Amino acid sequence: MAEKELNPGLRLALDLGPVGVYFAAYYWFKDAPLSFAGQAYSGIVVATAVFVPVMLAALGLTWALTRSLPRMAVFTAIIVVEYGGLPVWLNDETFTKMRPTVVYSMFAAILGFGLWAQGRSYLAYLMGALVPLTAEGWRIFTRNCVCFFGFMALFNEFVWRVLGEEAWVWLDTFGQLILTFLFLATQYPVLQRHSSEDE
Repeated sequence: MAEKELNPGLRLALDLGPVGVYFAAYYWFKDAPLSFAGQAYSGIVVATAVFVPVMLAALGLTWALTRSLPRMAVFTAIIVVEYGGLPVWLNDETFTKMRPTVVYSMFAAILGFGLWAQGRSYLAYLMGALVPLTAEGWRIFTRNCVCFFGFMALFNEFVWRVLGEEAWVWLDTFGQLILTFLFLATQYPVLQRHSSEDE
């Protein structure tokens, strides 16, 4: 079946809806932990328990409507399920707070390995159809992404360990998105200078 295009408003709702549910659930339960089977579950653990199935439902609906899923979304979903299931199962929010660190570190390591060992950009494989760049452009953009992902991994650790839980929740829900958009804005000159559209 041919791939279908989603309405932009619906796609935005499917992308950001689970994050909004997570944020709301955290603030609903952060001062009143949920008790279940003799254990008290903190706001982050409850929010994570809500977020994972909502995110999977959003991915399932995206697949049902378009018959396709972005490779990056599938990879991220696998990490979220793993690091979302552990804190609920063990009732330990540490795994949730370390999830962005693991995801960003893995992205940086995989992309860095591709550049170092093979001299190629794995981002071109993931995003080549969306961003027309020359080979040199992909190498530069990928190198910059490795630096950004490394920074985000370290920044995530700093926020949850030093600034505290509430600051981390804001970073996890809104801060990462804002910082990513700012980073991409700084990359516009690179993308423009090395565009392969003319070729």
